[in-house]
Amino acid sequence: MWWLCISLLEEAISVATNGIIAVNEPSSEEKYLGQFPVSFGAIAPFMADLDTTDGRGNVYYREDSSSDVLQLASDYIKRGFPETTFDPSSVVIVTWKLVAPYQAPGDHALEEKRNTFQAVLASSDSSSYAIFLYPEDSLQFYSTYSKNGDEKIPAMVGFSQASTNYYFWENPGSYNVIANDEESIRNLHKSSNAGKQGVWVFEIGSSSDSIVPAKISNILESLESTAEDFLTSYQDVTGTPSTESFYSHQDFPTAKAPPRQFHVQQFPPQQPQVIDVEEFDETGIVFRYHTDIQQTCANNRHQCSVHAICKDYPNGFCCSCIAGYKGNGRQCVAEGSPQRVNGKVKGRIFVGNNPVPVMFENTDLHSYVVMNQGRAYTAISTIPETLGYSLLPLASIGGIIGWMFAVEQQGYKNGFSVTGGEFTRQTEVTFLGNNEKLVIKQKFSGIDEHGHLTISTEMEGRIPEIPSGSSVHIEPYTELYHTSSSVITSSSTREYTVTEPERDGVASTYTGVYQWRQTISFDECLHDDSHYAASATQQLSVDSVFVLYNRDEQILRYAMSNSIGPISDGSADINRNPCYTGTHNCDTNAICRAGSGNRFFCECSIGFRGDGNVCYDVDECSEQPGLCGNNAVCNNQPGTYRCECVEGYEFCVLAIAAIEYAINHCQTGTHNCDIPQRAQCVYTGGSAYICTCLPGFSGDGRACEDVDECQQGHCHPDAFCYNTPGSFSCQCKAGYRGDGFRCVLGEVEKTKCQHEREVALGSGGAFFSREIRIGHFIPQCDEHGNYLPTQCHSSTEYCWCVDRDGNEIDGTRSGPGVQPPCLSTAAPPVVIGPSVRPDTVPLPPGTHLLFAQSGKIEHVPLEGNNMKKNGAKALLHIPDKVVIGVAYDCTDKMVYWTDISGPSISRASLHGGEPTTIIKTDLGSPEGIAVDHLGRNIFWTDSQLDRIEVARLDGRQRRILFDTGLVNPRAIVADPMRGNLYWTDWNREAPKIETSYMDGTNRRILVKDDLGLPNGLTFDPYSSMLCWVDAGTKRLECMNPNQLGRRKIVEGIQYPFSVTSYGKNLYYTDWRRDAVVAVDRMNSIEKDNFQPHKRSRLYGITTAFAQCPGGHNYCTVNNGGCTHLCLATPGGRSCRCPDNTVGVDCIERN
Repeated sequence: MWWLCISLLEEAISVATNGIIAVNEPSSEEKYLGQFPVSFGAIAPFMADLDTTDGRGNVYYREDSSSDVLQLASDYIKRGFPETTFDPSSVVIVTWKLVAPYQAPGDHALEEKRNTFQAVLASSDSSSYAIFLYPEDSLQFYSTYSKNGDEKIPAMVGFSQASTNYYFWENPGSYNVIANDEESIRNLHKSSNAGKQGVWVFEIGSSSDSIVPAKISNILESLESTAEDFLTSYQDVTGTPSTESFYSHQDFPTAKAPPRQFHVQQFPPQQPQVIDVEEFDETGIVFRYHTDIQQTCANNRHQCSVHAICKDYPNGFCCSCIAGYKGNGRQCVAEGSPQRVNGKVKGRIFVGNNPVPVMFENTDLHSYVVMNQGRAYTAISTIPETLGYSLLPLASIGGIIGWMFAVEQQGYKNGFSVTGGEFTRQTEVTFLGNNEKLVIKQKFSGIDEHGHLTISTEMEGRIPEIPSGSSVHIEPYTELYHTSSSVITSSSTREYTVTEPERDGVASTYTGVYQWRQTISFDECLHDDSHYAASATQQLSVDSVFVLYNRDEQILRYAMSNSIGPISDGSADINRNPCYTGTHNCDTNAICRAGSGNRFFCECSIGFRGDGNVCYDVDECSEQPGLCGNNAVCNNQPGTYRCECVEGYEFCVLAIAAIEYAINHCQTGTHNCDIPQRAQCVYTGGSAYICTCLPGFSGDGRACEDVDECQQGHCHPDAFCYNTPGSFSCQCKAGYRGDGFRCVLGEVEKTKCQHEREVALGSGGAFFSREIRIGHFIPQCDEHGNYLPTQCHSSTEYCWCVDRDGNEIDGTRSGPGVQPPCLSTAAPPVVIGPSVRPDTVPLPPGTHLLFAQSGKIEHVPLEGNNMKKNGAKALLHIPDKVVIGVAYDCTDKMVYWTDISGPSISRASLHGGEPTTIIKTDLGSPEGIAVDHLGRNIFWTDSQLDRIEVARLDGRQRRILFDTGLVNPRAIVADPMRGNLYWTDWNREAPKIETSYMDGTNRRILVKDDLGLPNGLTFDPYSSMLCWVDAGTKRLECMNPNQLGRRKIVEGIQYPFSVTSYGKNLYYTDWRRDAVVAVDRMNSIEKDNFQPHKRSRLYGITTAFAQCPGGHNYCTVNNGGCTHLCLATPGGRSCRCPDNTVGVDCIERN
């Protein structure tokens, strides 16, 4: 730490590297760091133990009385104090640039963090002011370690007057605290007391004897918080310091020192510390500075994304994303990978002629974008019905997200490629007719630590009223975006059609019109001339617009498809390429590469592998076992991976230093792999890498040749095949229709079910007379032409289950009047309007019931043994899926489920996050699922393949346990502590409940008498009771597997499907009641029931315990010493190999 003295009339002020300015003799840093107030007069824009040694930042200063600088300072002071007539005679500007935090020995968490901030002191003959300036993203740390102690201390922002010394004690001077905790310091750049984000103004010397903060209530450019959040802590203080940070006026008498008057004397500028002061742009820092230190990649690499390269230019540096990534270099995302946007919305909106506004704040906004289709789904929650329908025409609230990730035609850039998702947007909407106006302000803050784009939105104004229950239709539209220096503007006039609810059988329709004007402000790198190559005017084309308001859930939904390209009427061939229209068949984790005409090929995104039509996540952790080094755990994640130190270890400094000297040739482009269109460079650590050919090419990665798929006969005989680099496309010949892989004559083809039904009814011709058809079986189809899962003979009244092709499933045929519990493999149709991509809602603490209902998983909190029904919510929306079984891993707080429409097995974290499909091959109809939280395995039943399988929790190392003696296996549960497995088989000819050890040995029938349709099964680890529900006998029964005898808990229930246990209660789902029913197991009575708001069939149910049941098995520690699967048994374990093991690296033993 050093001090720099600057003359101020008779006095002098001292500037310290520790983010403080002293107005009289300062004490040593050992005496004031971590203390506030300090013993001397101090102005503290960011007081902390800061480090400027060895090139870790600099402190610059300047005293200036030039007219432009004086005017600039005056303008901002008058913004905070509009009534003042202050005209400064001189200012002192101090800049702490890229200063580092002091770190405790061995702690490197803040190694690369740097802060930049400024203090400006302006004085006249009668008063003085201080301006604190915090540019956006300039504060990267908010607390430091102190050399005075081992604890971490938050920075301090405030003012302190000198203390008064008496004979035996010291009386501290008054002080003002502006920010003294990490949260308030983190928000300094977002808020203000002068109406401009990052600008804070204070009167520090006048006729008043106290520090006076500005307090302007104008709407800030930052929409996330206001100055009032911080001004509540302002208090003038005197008295003896205590554990409290401040006292109020009334508690102590005032004894303030005379106010300081900062009269500035001129002195010669000192290079290189001289600061050139100039006005910055509308969204940045007020006083800009230049130093003799060249801004290069060497000292600014942290400004670029980890997926970008930094390039030096004569006047500075720029960042650009590497191949396979899109963005502006500061922010980069994997090309083609789906993106998430999260944020908050607040508003004050008048609806129609209502004099009372609808006000809301802290409302959630979530958006999901399928990048290779340019399709953006946006949902805004908890919008009241009085406002929700009237907001339907404003699809562009979410449309800005569509612009950011619009499909790019060659030579054109979407919003994210231009801005990196860091910009502000101001929009004015004028509704023609009554001239209502609405102002929308949005701020995008880039990618957060979870890989999600963050947004804040504020709306204020008046909009026309749309009656409750109305629907709104918006035709496809185009919009021109004009780009100049750091600003993008657009305007358009849009129409929307409102259809009101029917009255007396008639629904009225009318058309509304509004004008839309918007301005987008962002920072661009001006040193790189290549960004001028993109056209200054681009056309955004938006189609497939859906808007929907759900009054039950109070959710407002928008969806639209977006592409950006040249100004056009849509007649150009390039606009009809499937890559640009979103009609390709690429995987959602793939990039669509446009060829000539309608040709295209699909390429899996970085971190995924496949042919582009289907992409699988690359498990870097298993493919490169030493990726994270010793004492670290590699966690695979979709498209990437993460290294985490094991308990007791931290990242090594030497290892970090070694990595810094290594060269990532894939990132720098110095590898010798083939071009990115044919090959991929995979970084493997250090300076090593490997080259692999992309799907559709063959070779060693350094030289790759296109594979001609047309020679392999992939297309239909009545289709043309077009080979493209790395892929191919099929197109039906004239007179045929289809996707090229299957072509039929031009008329609409009937489904198999519809065709068989027509033949059976004789509608396709005179095959049968009416008399002959009586007594014949007639297939039943749903409205989409699929076979109903349950087929019944109208004459004999026998019923049976069929698969998706209409084939009878063995063991399902039941007698007259009994319907078997058949499951439909056809996913329910999506409700009109868009759905937000699935994402779990984090659960609050406690124990919950999780149950499946159609395309979602819901939860009900438990209070003791009671269902807290008013706290029930959807945990996860999974549209177009039929979720059957659910299971819970209490260790990692993950929910697992089976889907028979895919079919697939997936999982998601209850802490929040996107679901991951872990198994989607070699499945027929996966139904029941169980988790061994001790051995880290999952077990599931497959009623179509008639087998039971086991795998690791991530879906790897699959092994078939049983594929004989099964007809209709359904429910399955595990007892990990005892090493047992239990399952049901509702075979209509011989229903049974079986058990075995977890390794598949000692299989035996547990129950076979007096069973009908045993659907659900649960094992209570606390009471060791095995309970089941039977839709045939209509009973709920329990037994101890180690003892003889069964106990009927309740009889006469309707149509139970699944069951779980917690405490003294059993909870089962019922198809007839569409409810979760609670039964007291001890007293054999129904206690309660819960019906979700939306009535439909409920499927699997499980208990999400707040804490795992106690105990362990022989697989708990070190995987039981097994190389692959560790399967517990009573008193032991078996090491087993997966079915697809290749080589001799797997060892089986008991």
